[in-house]
Amino acid sequence: MGVRESKTSGEVIVLWPEGAPGAVGTNADDVPTLTPFPVAADQASGAAVIVCPGGGYELLAHHEGQPVAEWLNDLGLSSFVLKYRIAPRYHHPAPLEDARRAIRWVRCNAKDLAVDPQRIGILGFSAGGHLAASAGTHYDAGSPASDDPVERVRSRPDFMVLVYAVITFGPYGHEGSRRRFLGENPPQDLIDLMSNERQVTAQTPPTFLVHGVGDDSVPSENSLLFAQALRKAGVCFELHLLDSKRHGLGLESDNTTWATWPDMCANWLRHRGYAR
Repeated sequence: MGVRESKTSGEVIVLWPEGAPGAVGTNADDVPTLTPFPVAADQASGAAVIVCPGGGYELLAHHEGQPVAEWLNDLGLSSFVLKYRIAPRYHHPAPLEDARRAIRWVRCNAKDLAVDPQRIGILGFSAGGHLAASAGTHYDAGSPASDDPVERVRSRPDFMVLVYAVITFGPYGHEGSRRRFLGENPPQDLIDLMSNERQVTAQTPPTFLVHGVGDDSVPSENSLLFAQALRKAGVCFELHLLDSKRHGLGLESDNTTWATWPDMCANWLRHRGYAR
């Protein structure tokens, strides 16, 4: 993709203005944010997506953030790039709290954002895919009695897009992501809890999955395990295994095979009524 002017509004949203739960400081790394990429009203589909860049829970890959938000804009979806808390300063549950808060914030402010609160999805790459899948399998209905209006709304995404996602912390898991997310020597029950193929139910959101069949970092079994769980639960999904060995390609257009996934995803989003 060529370089172009950003569509971002320039306003970075601090998800917890009074400080994030469990924050260990007040530096930029301690402050989860959303960067909005709005769509002009005459081009908007009314749907929105929270974008979770990958990076093994130790960094946030830029090429899986802004360029993806701009691509979604071209499909008519308002986009919000999430800066979530990562290791070594943070482990579970901080990243998941950030993802849940991001969904709640967009849903709570849907009217002002010209977004349908019933059409808010989440998209993630690699470890960001694990975070997105976690948001789609570890959600809640909100806390109606909360003094914070954002906390009153539900955190369940309405759809998910998972790109070479880390799903399991079992035999096919990505060891680095597991260690940074759960910390050293986590108990087995926590490993099982955050292996998201184990948490799929009939209420898990419809999902688009794509993975390189020969992925040299996160085995494609991760997406296969999640797809199998979705099928068993009766959840609508679409799975593409592409002839690619490289991990972390994002929207890479120089890899002929991998470059096909954005169009397939766009078709799925149109089929589901989220994209123009």
